[in-house]
Amino acid sequence: MLLENISHVYKRISHAAMRAGRDPSEVVLIAVTKTVSAERIKEAVDLGIRLIGENRVQEAKEKIERLRDELPETVQWHMIGHLQKNKVRPAVMLFDMIQSVDSIELARKINRVAADFGKVQRVLIQVKLSEEETKHGVSEEALEALVEEVLSLENLSLEGLMTIPPFFEDPELVRPYFRRLRQLRDKLNEKGYRLKELSMGMSGDYEVAVEEGATMVRVGTAIFGRRSY
Repeated sequence: MLLENISHVYKRISHAAMRAGRDPSEVVLIAVTKTVSAERIKEAVDLGIRLIGENRVQEAKEKIERLRDELPETVQWHMIGHLQKNKVRPAVMLFDMIQSVDSIELARKINRVAADFGKVQRVLIQVKLSEEETKHGVSEEALEALVEEVLSLENLSLEGLMTIPPFFEDPELVRPYFRRLRQLRDKLNEKGYRLKELSMGMSGDYEVAVEEGATMVRVGTAIFGRRSY
C-alpha cells in the first residue's frame, strides 16, 4: 500500500507539472511524518523517499536518533512546523532545513546557534497569507525586511518561501494563496534576490500548488493514511 501511495503521489505531481508546462523534476516531495512511526519512515525511505518533514522538534529527535544508523546519508530532515525559540538549539542540530522562519528574532537566534555548531543552516521564510490566528508567518508587508535580515546573517542560507494556507475542501479555493506566494517570490527576485524554493501544498491540494509553481510539496496523509492520535 505504501508503494502504491508514493507512486500515486509522484504520478499526480508529474501530471500537474506537465499541465502547467513545467518539468516534473522541478518539484520535490517531502513526506510529512507527524505521528508516523520510525519503522514506517524506514519503509518509505526504502521505497525511495529522501526528504522527511516533521512538525515537532521532540518527535523528530526521537525518530532521528532511532533511525540514525538505518537511513542513507542522502535522507534530509526538514522542520516544517512552528519553531519556538527555546527549541532552536536542538532544531539546528537535527534538521537540514528549517522551513518556518517567521521573525527577525527567530532568524538571529538560529544564526547564533548555527555559528556555535559551525553550520550554515538552510532556511525558508514562512509567509502568512490569511487572517487565521492559528497560522504563523511573517506578513507580506514585513517580508522584504525579513529577507534582508536573513541574507545578512552569515550562518543562514535563505533558499525561498513557505506558506500554510487555510484549509478548504475544494482545492481550487486555495489556488489564490499559492499564486500569491509565487508572486511575492517573483517580485523579490525582480529586485535582485535569488529565491528559488516555494514550499506549498499538502495532501488535499498539492496538485494545485504544483500548477502554481511549488518546488516542494509537503504530503503526509496521501502517503501514510490518516493520522491516529
